[in-house]
Order: sequence, then C-alpha cells, then structure tokens
Amino acid sequence: MSIGDHHHRSTTKTPAKPFKSRHTTKSALKDRAKGKVERLERGVRKTPHQQVMSKLDRRNHAKQLRQNKIGERREESSVFAGRDGAPRIVAVVPLCNDVEVQGVVRELCQSVEGERQAGSERVEVTRFKTRVQYLTPARELFAVMDACRVADFVLFVLSAEEEVDEVGEQMLRCVESQGISTVLAGVYGLDKVEPAKKRPDVAKSLKSYITHFFASMEKVHDLGSRQDCSNLMRSLCTTTPKGISWREDRSWMLLDDVRWEGRGPVVTGVVRGRGLKADRLVQVGEWGDFQIDKITAAPLEQRSNKRLKTVDMVVDAPETDEGKVLELPGEDQDDLAELAPEEVAMDDAMTVPTVSLAASDRRHVLLDDHQYFDEEDEDELATPQRLPKGTSKYQAAWYLGDISDSGSDMEDVDTEINGDMDPMDEADPVNGHHDEMPMHEPTEIGEPSEYPQSEAFPDAAPENEMEQIAAYRKRRHDEAAEDLEFPDEIELHPNIDARERLARYRGLKSIRTSTWDAEEDKMYQPDDWSRLLEIADYKSAKIRVMKESLTGGVKPGTRVHIYLRLPHSMSPEGLRALPKPTFLFSLLRHEHKHTAVNTSISLSSDFGRPLKSKEELILQCGPRRLLINPLYSQAGNTPNNVHKFERYLHPGRTAVASFIGPVMWGSMPCLYFRRTSPITLSEDPVEDLAQSLHQKPKLELIATGTSMAPSTQRIITKRILLTGHPYKIHKRLVTVRYMFFSAENVEYFKALQLFTKRGKSGFIKEALGTHGYFKAEFDGKINPLDSVAVSLYKRVWPRGARKWVPGLEEAGEREEAPMLVEGTIQESAA
Repeated sequence: MSIGDHHHRSTTKTPAKPFKSRHTTKSALKDRAKGKVERLERGVRKTPHQQVMSKLDRRNHAKQLRQNKIGERREESSVFAGRDGAPRIVAVVPLCNDVEVQGVVRELCQSVEGERQAGSERVEVTRFKTRVQYLTPARELFAVMDACRVADFVLFVLSAEEEVDEVGEQMLRCVESQGISTVLAGVYGLDKVEPAKKRPDVAKSLKSYITHFFASMEKVHDLGSRQDCSNLMRSLCTTTPKGISWREDRSWMLLDDVRWEGRGPVVTGVVRGRGLKADRLVQVGEWGDFQIDKITAAPLEQRSNKRLKTVDMVVDAPETDEGKVLELPGEDQDDLAELAPEEVAMDDAMTVPTVSLAASDRRHVLLDDHQYFDEEDEDELATPQRLPKGTSKYQAAWYLGDISDSGSDMEDVDTEINGDMDPMDEADPVNGHHDEMPMHEPTEIGEPSEYPQSEAFPDAAPENEMEQIAAYRKRRHDEAAEDLEFPDEIELHPNIDARERLARYRGLKSIRTSTWDAEEDKMYQPDDWSRLLEIADYKSAKIRVMKESLTGGVKPGTRVHIYLRLPHSMSPEGLRALPKPTFLFSLLRHEHKHTAVNTSISLSSDFGRPLKSKEELILQCGPRRLLINPLYSQAGNTPNNVHKFERYLHPGRTAVASFIGPVMWGSMPCLYFRRTSPITLSEDPVEDLAQSLHQKPKLELIATGTSMAPSTQRIITKRILLTGHPYKIHKRLVTVRYMFFSAENVEYFKALQLFTKRGKSGFIKEALGTHGYFKAEFDGKINPLDSVAVSLYKRVWPRGARKWVPGLEEAGEREEAPMLVEGTIQESAA
C-alpha cells in the first residue's frame, strides 16, 4: 500500500441493521393472531369495547347515545310543550329597594306582546307557544326563598343607581345555599344613567358583582331595552331549566288556588317532578303534612273548547274533563303517626335485658364495658390477670400473680389507629386516648418508696382544709382565663358525694375504640326513644325508596285538584288564620316518621361568638322548616360510633348537629337561622299572632350544612374532667389532692387512668387518709406546676324539633314543646 492511500480502522465501521422480524405488516399480524384480541398497547385511548367494535359499530353506538340524550332533554321539556303544557315559573327577585318589580314584568311582557291574564301573573307567549308565570315576592327572606324553591328560572334584578344592600346580599347567599335552578340577571334603570357612555361600565361592574355568586353568568340584561328584554324572554321560553336535585326526586307543585269544601281544603296546581301518588303524604307550605283524599283533573279552559257547541262535538271531547278522578289512595297509604305504637314498644321492652346493676349499688366505676373490683373483695368476681397478648388459658396457669402491680386491667391489646383519626389526637389523653400513650422508660433505679403501705397519713383540720381548697381553686381560675387547656373541667364541692353526683358517668380507655355498653343507659333514655324509627341500612333503604318514586302516580304536567284529609286534631279555623300556602311537596315513604336526625353544620366565620349547644335555631332542610335545639358533636367516623359532645361550636368550625325530627332521604342542603330581634309577647295569643304577621323578625344566616344518615345508634358522650393538685412528688410517686374528698370516692374511681396536662399518664395506687388524698404512680417525673386529671363520660340525648309556624316561633317557647328532654345533672360547681 502506498504512502498516499488512507483508510479507517475496522473498529469504526458499523454494519447495517439486521431485519427485525417483529416489524411485520398488519395483515401478517392479523393472520398470526387468528382471531385473538391482544391487550391494548399503552397510550391507546380506546376502551377494550371500542377496540373490538368496528368503525360502523362505533358510529352506531355514538348515534344511539346522541338519540338517548335528545330523548332525555325532550322528556325534561315535555311538561312545557304545547298550549296545554305547564307554565314556566320565573321568580323575579329585587336586590335593591328602588327596583319596581311590576315595571320589570310589564317590560318583559311588552317585549314579546304577551297576553297577561286578568288577576294573574300568568302570561301567554304566543310567539314561543308557551306560558310564563311570574312570582314577585316581597323583599323578605323566607318569601324569596319559598319562591326560588319552586321556580324554574330565577331573575335577579339589580339597580343601576343603588348598591345591593345587606338584605339583598343575604337573600343571594341563602338562595344559593338552598339550591337554585337556572339563574339570569338584569339591571333596572340603566337608561337613567347619564352620561350615556358610563352605562357600559355600570353594566360591567354589576356583572362582576353577580358572577361572584354565580360564576356561570354570561350577561346582565338591560331591562330598559326592548331588544334585551326580548332576548331574555327567548331564553326563558326556550331553555330547559336544570332543576334542583333534591326537588326533582319528589313530586311538587306551585299552588294556583286554595279553597275549602266542607271541612277539608282543596289545592290546585300543575304536577311537577315525579308522578304524584295518593298514597304518599304531602306537605302544604307551613300548614304541615296531610293525607290525600283523592286527586281529580283540573284542565284549563282552552280556546278550542269554546268552539265545541254541538252535541256531537261535545261527545267527542276528551275524557280528561273537570272533576275526573285520576287517583285514589289504597291500602298502602301512609298514616300521620310520628312514633311507633306504644304496644309494640312495650313488647320490645320486655325482651330487652335489664341493666345488670343499678348505679347506686355499684362499688366501682364502669371502665369501658367492664366493672372493676379490688383484690380484697373475696365475695366478688375474680379480677382477670394482665397477660401478654396471645396467651392461652393453658399458658395463663404458668403465670403466678399478675404482671402489673395494679391487678385491675385485662391483657394488653394492640389497637389499630383508625384511618379517619386526626394524627394530632392519636396520643392525647385529654381526648380519651390513654392506651395509645407511649410509656416512657424509667430513668431511675427502683428504690424504696417514700410512702410505704403502712405509713400513717395525718389528716388536716376541716377549717384549714377549706381555706386551702379555696385558695387553690382561685389560683386555678386565674390560670384557666389565660390557658383553656381543659374546657370540660368541673369542680366538686367537698360536701357532695362524687359517687352520687357522677353516677351516670363511666371511664373509657379510648373514646374512639372502646366498647360502649348501651344497656347501662336504658334507664336514663327518654320515654319515647324506643318508639323512634330505626334504619338498619340507610343506603339500601334510600335506594328502595327512591326507586319506588320513579313509577306510578299522576303524570307530571297534569293540572289537578288535590282534596286533603284534615285530621280531627286540627281545626279549619286554625289553618285559615295562617297565611295561604304557595307550594306543595309530596313526601317520600316514611318521611313523616321521627328519628334521630344528624346534619352537618359549618358555622360562618363572620359569626362573632361561639354557638352554644341546645340554643334554639331555625333549620331549613329541603322543603321543611323546623325549630330545633341541636346537640353538637365531633364529626368523623369511629369504630365504636361514639362521638364527643361539644358544648360550643366555634366560628369557622364544622360539627354534627343532632335532634329528633322527621326522616329526610338523600342529601339535602341545610340552612341555620337565628333570630336577632325577638318579638315582645303579651298575654293574648291572638294579639301576638296579629302583631307577628306585621312585625316580621329579622333572621340571620349563621351556618350551612348537609343532611346525613339518621341513626338512633349514634352515641353522643359528654365528657367532664376532674383535676387534682400534686401535693408531694417523689420521682414517679405523687400524692394528689383536691380531686376527691373522701377515701370511698377514691376507691370507687380507682380503675380510671390518670393523665397530666403535659402528657404523663399513671394510675391510682391507694387512698391516703379520709379527705380524698391518694397516692398515684406515673410513667415519669411530673412537674410541680402540672395538673393531674381524669376523664369521665356519659351519654346525652337529642331534643325534639317543633314545626315552624310563621309568627308563632316565639310563642312556641311558652309551651312544653320538646318531645324528648334530656335529664341532665347540673355540671357547674356547687
């Protein structure tokens, strides 16, 4: 090779890529598969069903879905179709004082040349072959909320000159919280704004305000412009309203007329929502719940019917004439009983085992579901040994004595922490988690005790003892004002026996996992508690009730007369004295029966103070309004269904409100109101009613929530803390005083676990003297400024709700209204 020749090294040469057999053609892959369907490759968005389907099948499937959707929309709007259809209900809500509602309605009617019927808010819109019925409530909170509950469209009218006041903003928030259908907005008096170039800025500002509450709002219509009013009417007459979920699960109607025939009332309206059944109860405004006697047809007089003058044409007229009976109640008709019969309750009570031991006969406090005894009690049951987990009966014979020196606990069991538990509460003894507390390793070697068993303890003189207790408690009260570490703390008077004072209380190792023996509470439960409706499986029961409402009944869109059956306990004169109802809701099965109702409640952060438990509130939940005195308890799920009672609900926090009331199926929005200006009462109830109808109380929306599954098995426990003072400290051995005031009380509560504010835990070893001093041992050395506490629990019972009647919410307090009243012991110190 010559010097001028050049070549690369063989290591730099790359051979051509070999043929890869996996890159075959589609036909080859299809032949290789021979009909098998391989798993979809990663990244392909088609479902397995779509992968198998051919292109023609996929087109056909999409067409079917499209047709089903069109059919559903056509069915939703079928109640409005034609001249015989139901009117579209439009609620016109003024948000400012200077808005003239009748002027707004007049402008809307003139924009489409609608024919307004005399003496009615119903308008015939010939252009769109439909009817529109306007609701013009006064600027009063409950009147506006009632109108929006039954409206298909809500038109909020703002002013171009005035801002939305406090009443208007409150109405906006309440209507939004209770559930609302399709929303539109308009501005009144925009043509009065001068100069004209400022009008677009005003409209833009009002749109920015209304979209804060309803983000989907696209435009604020100018109600002074004929073109804008015409466009607004086109939306009202052609758009399908979205509806309200809880309302569409029931049958409902806006009442056109209320009259009396004999002793019973007759209401008239167009059926909406589900089919109306005569077997179900109906709620008529604020009058209450009624049974249906019969349902008859009530068609409107049409222009075409006026031409039918000959006999032959009258014979050929349709059978849906005035007075035709459409439905009668059957044997399955619901009754008006709120509670189970007493005979059934008595039979059930005979089969329930009685309480094992009366509170006055117990020698020791209940801890979880066990009663603990001392080793010296030879006539009592033997105390079980504390053994390692998993020890069998045969292995237990090889342990002489107890591993622990207390001789009062069962074997240790490792409990699993619930997934819903707050991690900050896992090892907090204040919240009742004693068995999760980590036991600290002892730092000192065992030495002889400074307080041997045979040591004589000198009792102080009673006079000196009382002075020391008063000085100690005064100092404790001053500290509590700065540090609210123990909000449930109570103080026992030295002259009161703690065993009698706290007879209903028991101890719990863990409020989340310990078993609660409900049999011990039967002697304290209200008389009517066993007669309440018990729902074993709420979810399946709700599904059955909802499915039942889907079929049968009078078809929606039919105008009917409903003849109500007036109970003998209700007088017609009393109903006539109340305002006329404006709406009717059909109740689902069992919705008249009473049970323990639970609702979530979130207190508004704008509310300036904590809300006390059992304070009277006005609750609106779906179609109902009730006067309640709820009990508040901690939210969340626990394995033992035990929940801590909350004395106060603080602003910005969420809890569960419990009371006795009617069953409510499904999730309904709950609104809680509080009166801010009570009505002054006189001795004449008739005068009070007349005064209340003219002087409407001012209401304040303080909280919102949602209805939850009702349950009589939900246990609400009230906790108290007894605190003591570490008198003498020797490493882990402490002498405690001022928690109890007799040796008998120390022995009675000996099984309870002790804890301190700084996280130490311990137990009572023995009583010292006769004044309630005792010796305790902790898992570490405690601070002299620390406080020793013990927690006790008792079950509390919800109170009964009352029906809210306009103008009589204050007068109801003079009666013994609550159905179930809790027999509590005064918790304040004597």
